[in-house]
Amino acid sequence: MDAVAASVIRSPATPCKPSILIGRFPLNGSCFARFPSNSRFSFKQQQQLCTSVFMPRQGHRRRSLVVRAAAPFPELSGSSSDKIAPLKLESPVGQFLSQILKDHPHLVPAAVDQQLEQLQTDRDADQQKQDPSASGTDLVLYRRIAEVKANERKKALEEILYALVVQKFMDANVSLIPSISPDPSGRVDSWPSGAGKLEHLHSHEAYEMIQNHLTLILGNRIGDSTSVAQISKLRVGQLYAASVMYGYFLKRVDQRFQLEKTMKILPGATEEENSGHQTATDDKRPSVAGGATHVMSHPEVSTWPDGDVSPGGFGYGIKPTRLRNYVMSFDSDTLQRYATIRSKEAVNIIEKHTEALFGRPEIVITPGGTVDSSKDENINISFGGLKRLVLEAVTFGSFLWDVESYVESRYHFVLN
Repeated sequence: MDAVAASVIRSPATPCKPSILIGRFPLNGSCFARFPSNSRFSFKQQQQLCTSVFMPRQGHRRRSLVVRAAAPFPELSGSSSDKIAPLKLESPVGQFLSQILKDHPHLVPAAVDQQLEQLQTDRDADQQKQDPSASGTDLVLYRRIAEVKANERKKALEEILYALVVQKFMDANVSLIPSISPDPSGRVDSWPSGAGKLEHLHSHEAYEMIQNHLTLILGNRIGDSTSVAQISKLRVGQLYAASVMYGYFLKRVDQRFQLEKTMKILPGATEEENSGHQTATDDKRPSVAGGATHVMSHPEVSTWPDGDVSPGGFGYGIKPTRLRNYVMSFDSDTLQRYATIRSKEAVNIIEKHTEALFGRPEIVITPGGTVDSSKDENINISFGGLKRLVLEAVTFGSFLWDVESYVESRYHFVLN
């Protein structure tokens, strides 16, 4: 996983400034994007909201299916038990999709298609609006109006992507972990275990890579689900965000791998190496040089307190796998391209979702330029809970790649 994970975590080509939770954010936390939401639904409008979801049929004119929201949105109802995701959607489009997710999740794709069609219509209309006679104050006003509308569309697009990711978890019958907060005993991992379901959402080759990722984090504690460790909340948040990015990268390369495997055009070395490597034991340790490489490749888990995490050392139990060998055959440019998150909207989703889970960290910079972690909160979490957290993060990144590709095919927004 060495150079591969390093590229994912450190990729300079990511088209936005990263966040402190990912590990490279501005330390004042100003990178968290916030857009104004000028239009809000009143409580009465929420109850009466309806929209037409067009469902085309071959050979027939389109039929309109009306979906009505008969209850207030869960985020606004004051009941946290009704929330299906930690991040609150704020735009009108996001609030509407929240209600569809709660009442009619199977209609989310159709509702999203309609919203994307409307966004495309609005964007085309704004691009066609040109007033060459405008000058001075009028020109500034027109530009400001266009900027506000563009920001509203961006906000709606981000929340459409997020709603689609949540819907994929719902389809898999896996509940997203709620906001991290300790129970009376001080534990934070009171969520139900869904590790088995999460494991089956990935291809066999991709899950081998995920197992290596977990082994780098947990070491010989990977099979220990009950022991509890006290860990920095900020660092767990960094690990979560880095694992989302890793899952995004992994799904991207696995998609190419599966295609080439189906077409029988995989490199010969990749085809031949798998049989011998599959018999490697979990307690196989790399050389000292190999261990150093793993340390550099996983900065998100560099040193955990008291040696509670990854006690086997970096590289403990790492097995060469077919997909890993395939990825390592990439040249540097290809690897860099696959390790880059393609859209700023996807990066914003990672930031906001991680912040919704762990809260905004209080970061203080000392006069010497180092980070003062005295205000950092420690949390008590079992190794089983940490494994569940990482598995969800990797799956979230994998789903984010899928939905970004889906939306891009209907509404162009990816820059690279």
